[in-house]
Amino acid sequence: MAMEITSSYLSFSTTGDTDIIDITRHVSDRITEAGLEEGHVLLFVPGSTAALTTIEYEQGAIGDLKEAIERLAPEGAYYRHNERWGDGNGHAHVRAALLGPSLSVPVIQKRLALGTWQQIVFIDFDNRPRERRILLQLTGKKKQTG
Repeated sequence: MAMEITSSYLSFSTTGDTDIIDITRHVSDRITEAGLEEGHVLLFVPGSTAALTTIEYEQGAIGDLKEAIERLAPEGAYYRHNERWGDGNGHAHVRAALLGPSLSVPVIQKRLALGTWQQIVFIDFDNRPRERRILLQLTGKKKQTG
């Protein structure tokens, strides 16, 4: 087995306003396509109004997360960013900074090392629909072919 690094992007259309998307299957598919046996996947959002995390992707937990985020950085609060730029998405920048733009997950025996009820989610906090890209970088040992 040889150590390799491959990079690609996942692309999504979002609605904004704390749109939470389960991307676990998309990431798993890339691991399979690349033939990664052992290593890790690094996910990174190029942008300052979106984030990545893990959660149990079910309606109750998603609702709880949205409410917690609203309590931490309320959309209607005063944000200096809105004064400077007038785009009304100051809350989105703060929310994204609190959760962070990247996530790393180990890959063991060709599978994401996630817990039973744990999924990878992408969250778009911006106040408008967007076309988003997530950088996906796989690092590790791949099965040699030929």
